Amino acid sequence: MDLEDLEYILDHYKSPRNYGKLTDPDITYEQGNPICGDKVRLDLELEDNIIKDIKFSGQGCTISQAAASMLTEEVINKDLEYIDTIDSEEMFKIIKAEVSPIRYECALLALKVLKTAIKSYLQKTGKTN
Repeated sequence: MDLEDLEYILDHYKSPRNYGKLTDPDITYEQGNPICGDKVRLDLELEDNIIKDIKFSGQGCTISQAAASMLTEEVINKDLEYIDTIDSEEMFKIIKAEVSPIRYECALLALKVLKTAIKSYLQKTGKTN
């Protein structure tokens, strides 16, 4: 990881984008990594299967919290179908930094929460994306 990548991650950690909670979200989901203690909660507001607003909250290491901030920026105003296209490789591109294998779960936690939240929402509502 070069200095520019590190500065980008630290910027998102120190000044997270879309941090907080929505007052009346369509979807709320929280999950943690029991091994390291990281937690990410996502609140989403949807309109016609478009993510109109998204907030995250949680606690954990720099990578997990910065990745959550970066992911929220990436998916706001995107269709739920777009979320299906984000895999681990794409998430690492969003993070814009090389992550060591020991930090993979930290970097991917927010994506896991997002995908699980949307899947649960679609199943519960009978909607499809």
